[in-house]
Amino acid sequence: MEIISFEPQYSKDFKRLNIEWLEKYFYVEPHDEDVLGKPEEYIIKSGGQIFFVKQNEEIIGCVALMKIEENIFELTKMAISPKFHGKKIGQKLINFTIEYAKRQPWETLIIYSSRKLENALHIYKKFGFTEIPIEENNPYARGDIKMKLQLS
Repeated sequence: MEIISFEPQYSKDFKRLNIEWLEKYFYVEPHDEDVLGKPEEYIIKSGGQIFFVKQNEEIIGCVALMKIEENIFELTKMAISPKFHGKKIGQKLINFTIEYAKRQPWETLIIYSSRKLENALHIYKKFGFTEIPIEENNPYARGDIKMKLQLS
């Protein structure tokens, strides 16, 4: 298993993994369609990053760091293929992503999530994320919790 950076050929995997996850737990929102359909435009060109978990030749997971404002990035669009759940791949990916973020001149990572994803919230807390007030017009209808991790 290796973690690799975004390359355009993996755009379809990014969308596939996220749609699969969204349809399992929620539904695909218009904001999701935009970002997943054009990851280079919405994430990469603004200074963000997408990482993929590759096992053999198969892309089995992904996560994005999307710029929200100067020095503040959202850890978002994380998905692991269901057949690889329970192997702590998501935790390895979060750890890798946080370590990458700490090497950047960024101040804060934020996460929007849902309180119904208890396992995910537990993992975010384990990595140091703390709950902060969520704005009324947050970008996700499913989002009912916002968390942050101070990087510096």
